[in-house]
Amino acid sequence: MAKAIRIHQHGGPEVLQYEDVTVGDPGPGQARLRQTAIGLNFIDTYHRSGLYQLQMPTGIGTEGAGVVEAVGSGVAWVKAGDRVAYAGGPPGAYAEVRLVPADRLVKVPQGISDQTAAAMMLKGLTTQYLIRSTYRVQAGQTVLFHAAAGGVGLIACQWLKALGVTVIGTVGSEDKAKLAKAHGCDHAIIYTKENFVERVSQITEGKKLPVVYDSVGKDTFMGSLDCLQPRGMLVVFGNGSGPVAAFDLNLLAAKGSLYVTRPSLVTYSAKREDLEAMAAELFDVVKSGKVKIEVNQTYALKDAAQAHRDLQGRKTTGSTVLLP
Repeated sequence: MAKAIRIHQHGGPEVLQYEDVTVGDPGPGQARLRQTAIGLNFIDTYHRSGLYQLQMPTGIGTEGAGVVEAVGSGVAWVKAGDRVAYAGGPPGAYAEVRLVPADRLVKVPQGISDQTAAAMMLKGLTTQYLIRSTYRVQAGQTVLFHAAAGGVGLIACQWLKALGVTVIGTVGSEDKAKLAKAHGCDHAIIYTKENFVERVSQITEGKKLPVVYDSVGKDTFMGSLDCLQPRGMLVVFGNGSGPVAAFDLNLLAAKGSLYVTRPSLVTYSAKREDLEAMAAELFDVVKSGKVKIEVNQTYALKDAAQAHRDLQGRKTTGSTVLLP
């Protein structure tokens, strides 16, 4: 028997149950993974609360790292004994041992620890597709990245800075402003004290921006549109304040023929070759030292409910890891 966090109904952190589970042998295309570190992400709270519906009962969590114990038939990408990490696939990462689709696993190179790997896959691969694929930023551009002191935000600020981009970020406090600036954010706007639309206009001398990255959602959506240049792109990749309400598409024309997209890591990494290329670029930028992955909080797996409370209470910074 192994321990895992399971949920039997949607709800608050209290629905996370620490239970015994039986993990069998891997079937065709599967690997059995003994996990050493598990990533905590905002999408986990969406799955738990029911914002993103799951069939009950279910495991939870989409990111982890560990060692392959066994593989099923038809698996050529990994073998027993490999250090691997993953992001995405069926929920169930909050576990000591689990079965995973082997084609979602990537080998972790030397020089990257298990905790770092577990903390970087979802947030790092998200950053990779956002700034290298969804909108491929160029040196000399200026961008706005909301929640700049969050897990994705701190990676994005560093990576964007390494690409020669001027980064404007929004944060919720003076401490988070200092943290974002220490990671490459050029202009940290404290949204509780300042109007970020007005500040963006001041910083850019009225020119506004080619792209805005927004994981906050409802509270920032309209303001984000107002920060864009004509034909600019708003990339909405999260719902931290709640889902964006319905709006009139004609607004996009009125505000300058704007683009809005709602991308997901699932789509961008669906093909094995794309996943491997994305992970390789992420590992390279981390190993180079240009992007540092900081695990600022760790919790025992059994304390996942408290980890969720702290994440939603915005008491965490950087990345958080659960330890089996």
